[in-house]
Amino acid sequence: MGKMLGGEEEKDPDAQKKEEERQEALRQQEEERKAKHARMEAEREKVRQQIRDKYGLKKKEEKEAEEKAAMEQPCEGSLTRPKKAIPAGCGDDDEEEEESILDTVLKFLPGPLQDMFKK
Repeated sequence: MGKMLGGEEEKDPDAQKKEEERQEALRQQEEERKAKHARMEAEREKVRQQIRDKYGLKKKEEKEAEEKAAMEQPCEGSLTRPKKAIPAGCGDDDEEEEESILDTVLKFLPGPLQDMFKK
């Protein structure tokens, strides 16, 4: 009734002690929660690593590091990207292929025509 008339509150002598105990209990619960989540995350990472090993996948960080290293390599003759390898059968080998095709055709022609084309 003292509060309602503007008087001072009655103070509980154990209120501060109870508040400290409550704060300590909250801290312990928070630590337990963090430890539980750390264990769960470790288990998840273990499963992820097993999947990566099984399928030959790489972590995102590893993949990014490899891509960055590939981009940093000096590229000769190109300003923006590395040269692509020329597939077999393209480029300078065209003359040899044409000769081999011509030889193949000549084999099927009669003898006098073969002589005429060889000259």
